[in-house]
Amino acid sequence: MATRTSAKHHPHDDAPDTADAFRRLAELPDGPERDTLRGEIIGAWLPMADRLAGRFRSRGESLEDLRQVAALGLVKAVDHYDPERGNAFESYAVPTITGEIKRHFRDHMWTLHVPRRVQELRNRVRFANQDLSQTIPGRRPTVAEIAEHARMSEEDVLVGLEALESFTALSLDAELPGSEDGYSLSDALGSPDPALETVVDRESVASRLAALPERERAILYMRFFGDMTQSRIAEQLGISQMHVSRLISRCCGKVREEVLRDAA
Repeated sequence: MATRTSAKHHPHDDAPDTADAFRRLAELPDGPERDTLRGEIIGAWLPMADRLAGRFRSRGESLEDLRQVAALGLVKAVDHYDPERGNAFESYAVPTITGEIKRHFRDHMWTLHVPRRVQELRNRVRFANQDLSQTIPGRRPTVAEIAEHARMSEEDVLVGLEALESFTALSLDAELPGSEDGYSLSDALGSPDPALETVVDRESVASRLAALPERERAILYMRFFGDMTQSRIAEQLGISQMHVSRLISRCCGKVREEVLRDAA
């Protein structure tokens, strides 16, 4: 497809004149001829898509990846553009491509999922910071100044400022600021309490233990909570050690059976 520069002024200097090609594309049925024309149109507009991708090159994503995302947006624009509406293709393609790039940042660049509202607040605060930094040299803008400039509440500004620091996650192995001995974030994290594994068991037997006769409860308490030997328990209660052993075995077996029966 031969593309030529139209005499009509385009808002983008690299916008080719493909009006006739789009009209032909709309009339062609699916097939090789239509696929070829579609590919030529995409190729003609690809330089503009690359330029739009370049606007986002300083935001932490590689330019090559941004160009691929922009190309995807261009393909979507070509496939959904309707020349019968009377609007120039670039007026439809530019917001479509830009929106695809912004969606890529929203969906793939944040380490954690952040609500769209918070992302929008972050962008408004970032732009306000950039504007104010040119008029307030030597210091950072205050929350009140950002709120006034961006026409936001101070609460929303604080949310946006926090989101500015939350674009990526900090590695657990990263050394904490001000640490001189290699102290990392992982060193400050707690570990699971092994006692948590016994919570369910303790709650399951509590009511069963309470239902035991007073002497049996006293024996189990002295043995398992007082850490007393069977001989000491026998001496204190005035019974034989063998009897203490039988009572402990019988009580534990009874409680176990009742708990397992309830669980079943």
